[in-house]
Amino acid sequence: MRGAKILITGPTGQVAAPLAVSLAAENEVWGIARFTDVVARQKLEDAGVRCEKVNLAAGDFSGLPSDFDYVLNLAVAKSGRWDKDLGANAESVGLLMAHCADAKAFLHCSSAAVYDPPDDEPRTESAALGDNHKSLFPTYSISKIAGEVVARTMARALGVPTVIARLNVPYGDNGGWPFYQMEMIRAGVPIPVPPGGPARYNPIHEDDIIAMLPKVLAAASVPATTVNWCGDQTVSLQQWCGYIGELVGREPVFEESAQALRGGPTDTTRMHELVGGTSVDWRDGIRRMVTKFHPELVGV
Repeated sequence: MRGAKILITGPTGQVAAPLAVSLAAENEVWGIARFTDVVARQKLEDAGVRCEKVNLAAGDFSGLPSDFDYVLNLAVAKSGRWDKDLGANAESVGLLMAHCADAKAFLHCSSAAVYDPPDDEPRTESAALGDNHKSLFPTYSISKIAGEVVARTMARALGVPTVIARLNVPYGDNGGWPFYQMEMIRAGVPIPVPPGGPARYNPIHEDDIIAMLPKVLAAASVPATTVNWCGDQTVSLQQWCGYIGELVGREPVFEESAQALRGGPTDTTRMHELVGGTSVDWRDGIRRMVTKFHPELVGV
Protein backbone atom coordinates (compact mmCIF):
# COMPACT_ATOMS: atom_id res chain seq x y z
CA MET A 1 0.00 0.00 0.00
CA ARG A 2 1.40 3.36 -1.04
CA GLY A 3 0.16 6.91 -1.04
CA ALA A 4 -3.06 6.24 0.87
CA LYS A 5 -4.55 8.21 3.73
CA ILE A 6 -5.24 5.69 6.49
CA LEU A 7 -6.92 6.01 9.87
CA ILE A 8 -6.09 3.43 12.55
CA THR A 9 -7.91 3.18 15.88
CA GLY A 10 -6.03 1.85 18.89
CA PRO A 11 -2.58 2.27 17.31
CA THR A 12 -0.70 1.56 20.55
CA GLY A 13 -2.23 -1.91 20.75
CA GLN A 14 -0.41 -5.19 20.27
CA VAL A 15 -1.68 -5.77 16.71
CA ALA A 16 -2.13 -2.17 15.60
CA ALA A 17 1.27 -0.75 16.58
CA PRO A 18 3.47 -2.74 14.17
CA LEU A 19 0.81 -2.34 11.48
CA ALA A 20 0.75 1.43 11.90
CA VAL A 21 4.54 1.70 11.81
CA SER A 22 4.75 -0.46 8.69
CA LEU A 23 2.07 1.50 6.85
CA ALA A 24 3.52 4.88 7.83
CA ALA A 25 6.62 4.20 5.74
CA GLU A 26 4.72 4.87 2.48
CA ASN A 27 1.32 6.23 3.50
CA GLU A 28 -0.20 9.09 5.47
CA VAL A 29 -1.24 7.32 8.66
CA TRP A 30 -3.36 8.82 11.42
CA GLY A 31 -3.79 7.07 14.76
CA ILE A 32 -6.50 7.80 17.30
CA ALA A 33 -6.60 6.67 20.92
CA ARG A 34 -6.55 8.11 24.43
CA PHE A 35 -2.71 7.90 24.37
CA THR A 36 -2.23 7.53 28.10
CA ASP A 37 1.17 5.94 27.39
CA VAL A 38 3.45 8.82 26.40
CA VAL A 39 6.31 6.53 25.35
CA ALA A 40 4.07 4.47 23.06
CA ARG A 41 2.77 7.63 21.42
CA GLN A 42 6.29 8.97 20.88
CA LYS A 43 7.35 5.74 19.16
CA LEU A 44 4.46 6.06 16.73
CA GLU A 45 5.17 9.70 16.03
CA ASP A 46 8.85 8.93 15.48
CA ALA A 47 7.75 6.40 12.86
CA GLY A 48 5.65 9.03 11.07
CA VAL A 49 2.20 8.29 12.50
CA ARG A 50 0.10 11.39 13.21
CA CYS A 51 -1.44 10.79 16.65
CA GLU A 52 -4.68 12.45 17.72
CA LYS A 53 -6.22 12.05 21.17
CA VAL A 54 -9.76 10.66 20.87
CA ASN A 55 -11.91 8.80 23.38
CA LEU A 56 -13.53 6.05 21.30
CA ALA A 57 -16.07 5.21 23.99
CA ALA A 58 -17.38 8.80 23.72
CA GLY A 59 -17.62 8.47 19.94
CA ASP A 60 -16.78 12.11 19.17
CA PHE A 61 -14.85 12.28 15.90
CA SER A 62 -15.70 15.90 15.07
CA GLY A 63 -12.06 16.96 15.35
CA LEU A 64 -10.90 14.49 12.71
CA PRO A 65 -10.90 14.85 8.94
CA SER A 66 -13.21 12.47 7.13
CA ASP A 67 -11.36 11.99 3.84
CA PHE A 68 -9.56 8.76 4.70
CA ASP A 69 -9.06 6.17 1.98
CA TYR A 70 -9.03 3.32 4.48
CA VAL A 71 -10.15 2.96 8.08
CA LEU A 72 -8.69 0.16 10.22
CA ASN A 73 -10.66 -0.31 13.42
CA LEU A 74 -8.26 -2.18 15.70
CA ALA A 75 -9.16 -0.65 19.05
CA VAL A 76 -10.59 -2.85 21.79
CA ALA A 77 -11.87 -2.26 25.31
CA LYS A 78 -11.79 -4.96 28.00
CA SER A 79 -12.64 -2.96 31.10
CA GLY A 80 -15.40 -5.30 32.24
CA ARG A 81 -17.79 -2.34 32.38
CA TRP A 82 -20.70 -2.94 30.03
CA ASP A 83 -21.51 0.68 29.15
CA LYS A 84 -17.89 1.52 28.43
CA ASP A 85 -17.07 -1.63 26.44
CA LEU A 86 -20.27 -1.60 24.38
CA GLY A 87 -19.61 2.06 23.65
CA ALA A 88 -16.00 1.50 22.59
CA ASN A 89 -16.39 -1.87 20.85
CA ALA A 90 -19.78 -1.37 19.18
CA GLU A 91 -21.36 2.09 19.24
CA SER A 92 -18.13 3.81 18.20
CA VAL A 93 -17.91 1.54 15.16
CA GLY A 94 -21.10 2.94 13.70
CA LEU A 95 -20.22 6.52 14.59
CA LEU A 96 -16.78 6.18 13.00
CA MET A 97 -18.22 4.63 9.85
CA ALA A 98 -20.70 7.50 9.58
CA HIS A 99 -17.85 10.00 9.95
CA CYS A 100 -15.77 8.26 7.26
CA ALA A 101 -18.64 7.28 4.96
CA ASP A 102 -16.61 7.88 1.77
CA ALA A 103 -13.83 5.45 2.65
CA LYS A 104 -12.82 2.91 0.01
CA ALA A 105 -12.83 0.20 2.66
CA PHE A 106 -13.49 -0.16 6.38
CA LEU A 107 -11.75 -2.97 8.28
CA HIS A 108 -13.44 -3.98 11.49
CA CYS A 109 -11.03 -6.20 13.38
CA SER A 110 -12.99 -8.78 15.36
CA SER A 111 -11.93 -11.97 17.10
CA ALA A 112 -12.41 -15.73 17.08
CA ALA A 113 -13.62 -15.09 20.63
CA VAL A 114 -17.06 -14.50 19.11
CA TYR A 115 -17.51 -18.23 18.39
CA ASP A 116 -19.44 -20.47 20.74
CA PRO A 117 -17.08 -23.30 21.80
CA PRO A 118 -19.16 -26.49 21.87
CA ASP A 119 -16.40 -28.76 20.51
CA ASP A 120 -12.95 -28.77 18.91
CA GLU A 121 -13.98 -28.58 15.25
CA PRO A 122 -12.59 -25.62 13.25
CA ARG A 123 -15.17 -22.84 13.13
CA THR A 124 -16.34 -21.54 9.78
CA GLU A 125 -17.57 -17.99 9.51
CA SER A 126 -21.17 -19.24 9.72
CA ALA A 127 -20.63 -21.23 12.95
CA ALA A 128 -22.63 -20.44 16.08
CA LEU A 129 -21.63 -17.38 18.08
CA GLY A 130 -21.58 -17.21 21.87
CA ASP A 131 -20.08 -15.84 25.07
CA ASN A 132 -16.72 -17.54 24.55
CA HIS A 133 -14.50 -15.47 26.86
CA LYS A 134 -16.88 -14.91 29.77
CA SER A 135 -14.58 -16.63 32.26
CA LEU A 136 -11.71 -14.24 31.45
CA PHE A 137 -13.33 -11.04 30.15
CA PRO A 138 -17.04 -10.84 30.94
CA THR A 139 -17.86 -8.14 28.36
CA TYR A 140 -15.48 -9.16 25.58
CA SER A 141 -17.23 -11.72 23.37
CA ILE A 142 -20.64 -10.08 23.55
CA SER A 143 -19.34 -6.57 22.83
CA LYS A 144 -17.28 -7.91 19.91
CA ILE A 145 -20.38 -9.62 18.49
CA ALA A 146 -22.27 -6.35 18.95
CA GLY A 147 -19.50 -4.52 17.10
CA GLU A 148 -19.79 -6.89 14.15
CA VAL A 149 -23.54 -6.31 13.96
CA VAL A 150 -23.06 -2.55 14.00
CA ALA A 151 -20.44 -2.78 11.24
CA ARG A 152 -22.72 -4.96 9.12
CA THR A 153 -25.65 -2.60 9.59
CA MET A 154 -23.70 0.56 8.78
CA ALA A 155 -22.10 -1.01 5.73
CA ARG A 156 -25.57 -1.49 4.28
CA ALA A 157 -27.00 1.81 5.52
CA LEU A 158 -24.09 3.92 4.26
CA GLY A 159 -22.78 1.81 1.38
CA VAL A 160 -19.31 1.61 2.95
CA PRO A 161 -17.36 -1.46 1.71
CA THR A 162 -16.61 -3.36 4.91
CA VAL A 163 -14.65 -6.43 5.93
CA ILE A 164 -14.97 -8.05 9.35
CA ALA A 165 -11.82 -10.03 10.13
CA ARG A 166 -11.85 -12.46 13.06
CA LEU A 167 -8.30 -12.74 14.42
CA ASN A 168 -7.19 -15.96 16.11
CA VAL A 169 -4.34 -15.51 18.64
CA PRO A 170 -2.27 -12.76 17.00
CA TYR A 171 1.31 -12.64 18.30
CA GLY A 172 4.80 -11.55 17.34
CA ASP A 173 7.66 -9.28 18.32
CA ASN A 174 5.13 -6.94 19.94
CA GLY A 175 3.77 -9.62 22.28
CA GLY A 176 0.47 -11.45 22.37
CA TRP A 177 -1.02 -14.26 24.43
CA PRO A 178 2.09 -16.50 24.06
CA PHE A 179 4.17 -13.65 25.52
CA TYR A 180 2.22 -13.73 28.78
CA GLN A 181 2.52 -17.50 28.92
CA MET A 182 6.26 -17.16 28.36
CA GLU A 183 6.51 -14.91 31.41
CA MET A 184 4.41 -17.35 33.45
CA ILE A 185 6.71 -20.20 32.45
CA ARG A 186 9.78 -18.22 33.45
CA ALA A 187 8.20 -17.39 36.81
CA GLY A 188 7.04 -20.96 37.43
CA VAL A 189 3.38 -19.90 37.46
CA PRO A 190 0.96 -22.69 36.43
CA ILE A 191 -0.79 -22.15 33.09
CA PRO A 192 -4.53 -22.92 33.18
CA VAL A 193 -5.66 -25.44 30.56
CA PRO A 194 -9.10 -26.95 30.01
CA PRO A 195 -9.79 -30.58 30.96
CA GLY A 196 -10.22 -33.04 28.15
CA GLY A 197 -7.22 -32.64 25.90
CA PRO A 198 -5.23 -29.99 24.04
CA ALA A 199 -6.66 -26.50 23.54
CA ARG A 200 -6.10 -25.83 19.83
CA TYR A 201 -5.91 -22.50 18.02
CA ASN A 202 -4.60 -21.00 14.77
CA PRO A 203 -2.07 -18.37 15.92
CA ILE A 204 -1.12 -15.74 13.35
CA HIS A 205 2.16 -13.81 13.35
CA GLU A 206 2.21 -10.02 12.96
CA ASP A 207 4.29 -10.35 9.77
CA ASP A 208 1.44 -12.25 8.13
CA ILE A 209 -1.09 -9.69 9.36
CA ILE A 210 0.93 -6.89 7.76
CA ALA A 211 1.49 -8.83 4.53
CA MET A 212 -2.16 -9.86 4.15
CA LEU A 213 -3.71 -6.47 4.93
CA PRO A 214 -4.04 -5.21 1.31
CA LYS A 215 -5.96 -8.33 0.28
CA VAL A 216 -8.08 -8.21 3.42
CA LEU A 217 -9.08 -4.65 2.50
CA ALA A 218 -9.73 -5.72 -1.08
CA ALA A 219 -12.28 -8.20 0.26
CA ALA A 220 -14.41 -5.38 1.70
CA SER A 221 -17.92 -5.27 0.27
CA VAL A 222 -21.54 -4.27 0.76
CA PRO A 223 -23.02 -6.23 2.49
CA ALA A 224 -19.96 -6.74 4.67
CA THR A 225 -17.62 -9.68 4.17
CA THR A 226 -16.73 -11.74 7.25
CA VAL A 227 -13.56 -13.82 7.20
CA ASN A 228 -11.37 -15.69 9.68
CA TRP A 229 -7.91 -14.11 9.90
CA CYS A 230 -5.69 -16.82 11.28
CA GLY A 231 -2.61 -18.94 10.79
CA ASP A 232 -2.72 -21.93 8.46
CA GLN A 233 -1.32 -24.18 11.18
CA THR A 234 -3.50 -25.49 14.00
CA VAL A 235 -1.44 -25.56 17.19
CA SER A 236 -2.35 -26.30 20.77
CA LEU A 237 -1.59 -24.01 23.65
CA GLN A 238 0.24 -26.93 25.23
CA GLN A 239 2.44 -27.25 22.12
CA TRP A 240 3.55 -23.65 21.93
CA CYS A 241 4.08 -23.43 25.68
CA GLY A 242 6.18 -26.60 25.52
CA TYR A 243 8.31 -25.05 22.80
CA ILE A 244 8.66 -21.80 24.74
CA GLY A 245 9.77 -23.88 27.71
CA GLU A 246 12.51 -25.49 25.60
CA LEU A 247 13.73 -22.07 24.49
CA VAL A 248 13.83 -20.48 27.95
CA GLY A 249 15.01 -23.59 29.78
CA ARG A 250 11.97 -24.01 32.01
CA GLU A 251 9.34 -26.73 31.66
CA PRO A 252 5.82 -25.29 31.71
CA VAL A 253 3.47 -26.30 34.50
CA PHE A 254 -0.11 -26.90 33.36
CA GLU A 255 -3.07 -26.79 35.70
CA GLU A 256 -6.49 -28.04 34.61
CA SER A 257 -9.26 -25.54 35.21
CA ALA A 258 -12.91 -25.47 34.25
CA GLN A 259 -12.48 -21.70 33.73
CA ALA A 260 -9.75 -22.10 31.08
CA LEU A 261 -10.71 -21.49 27.46
CA ARG A 262 -11.60 -24.68 25.60
CA GLY A 263 -9.70 -23.70 22.47
CA GLY A 264 -10.90 -22.24 19.21
CA PRO A 265 -9.51 -23.54 15.91
CA THR A 266 -10.82 -21.68 12.86
CA ASP A 267 -11.48 -22.83 9.32
CA THR A 268 -9.21 -21.23 6.70
CA THR A 269 -11.23 -22.02 3.54
CA ARG A 270 -12.74 -18.57 3.00
CA MET A 271 -9.51 -16.85 3.99
CA HIS A 272 -7.61 -18.82 1.37
CA GLU A 273 -10.21 -17.93 -1.28
CA LEU A 274 -10.19 -14.20 -0.52
CA VAL A 275 -6.80 -13.42 0.97
CA GLY A 276 -4.45 -16.38 0.62
CA GLY A 277 -2.47 -18.26 3.26
CA THR A 278 0.10 -17.43 5.90
CA SER A 279 3.85 -17.92 5.62
CA VAL A 280 5.36 -17.72 9.14
CA ASP A 281 5.77 -21.16 10.73
CA TRP A 282 4.58 -21.01 14.33
CA ARG A 283 7.91 -22.31 15.67
CA ASP A 284 9.84 -19.62 13.84
CA GLY A 285 7.42 -16.95 15.07
CA ILE A 286 7.58 -18.12 18.67
CA ARG A 287 11.36 -18.33 18.58
CA ARG A 288 11.55 -14.78 17.23
CA MET A 289 9.23 -13.56 19.97
CA VAL A 290 11.24 -15.22 22.74
CA THR A 291 14.50 -13.92 21.24
CA LYS A 292 13.10 -10.36 21.07
CA PHE A 293 12.25 -10.27 24.78
CA HIS A 294 14.89 -12.64 26.21
CA PRO A 295 17.84 -12.91 23.82
CA GLU A 296 20.06 -14.03 26.69
CA LEU A 297 18.04 -17.25 26.99
CA VAL A 298 17.97 -18.31 23.34
CA GLY A 299 21.03 -19.74 21.63
CA VAL A 300 21.68 -18.38 18.15
